[in-house]
Amino acid sequence: MVTPGLLLVDKPEGITSHDVVSRVRKLLGTRKVGHAGTLDPMATGLLVLGIESGTKLLTFIVGKDKTYEATIRLGSATVTDDREGDILTTATKDQLEEVSEENIRAAIATLTGVIQQRPSSVSAIKVDGERAHARVRAGEEVELASREVTVSRFEIIREIRFNQNHIDLDVVVDCSSGTYIRALARDLGNDLGVGGHLTALRRTRVGEFNVDGVYKFEPESKVDILELATAAKTTMPTIDISAQDEIDLRHGKRITGQVKGFTAALNEGELVAVVECAGANSLKSLVVFSKEGTDV
Repeated sequence: MVTPGLLLVDKPEGITSHDVVSRVRKLLGTRKVGHAGTLDPMATGLLVLGIESGTKLLTFIVGKDKTYEATIRLGSATVTDDREGDILTTATKDQLEEVSEENIRAAIATLTGVIQQRPSSVSAIKVDGERAHARVRAGEEVELASREVTVSRFEIIREIRFNQNHIDLDVVVDCSSGTYIRALARDLGNDLGVGGHLTALRRTRVGEFNVDGVYKFEPESKVDILELATAAKTTMPTIDISAQDEIDLRHGKRITGQVKGFTAALNEGELVAVVECAGANSLKSLVVFSKEGTDV
């Protein structure tokens, strides 16, 4: 029997997030595998996968803040806002020479904090029921509406590399869910008047989870599934409940209590449910887990 819980995976470059899910399904011998947010094929880094009833926890992880490390190339803009798209514009040598480190840092500052961001046109956002990237690849021009996102950190982490035809900078970004790093690269380039796109992207953190020591698709890498209770304790507050509370939650009843936000309810160390307040001193279940860790 496959242990239900979460599997943290370091996605390699060149495959889709769905490819990762397919590989893990074969690896573990189960069809019930899902993920808490995709990564583009070009990107590497942390994917949080739910295994068996662990997929129920993904709802509470997908909206968490994330950290990325990226390389931004200033000097050209592309259709996809990354290196895989056709080049739209290229800056002249004179334009690039006008861009200083001070200019770059000032432009980065304007893209930090609570900002309005227009997602990349090749994002997975649906437009009239169809993914935006599919419409772009079919030859349509797509411009998505701006949305509010929070960029709590946008910093240069290595020396800026000034070249004759482009400028490369390595950055780290802490941001809210739904922030597009490609769009930051695009907007930084636009603000500097030279265009910009991503040449590398790596996700290093999702909420409380980071990429260090996680599973890789390599022979020596160990599959280490975080069991349900451990995974829940890592991602949200917990409360201990009684045996009677457990019975009531399993039968769809409310129990007495008060919590703030999503909370894991455990009885004798076993994850029973994720609960939230349903009025004064009353809790209701959002998802319930059986004793065997399978769906109820």
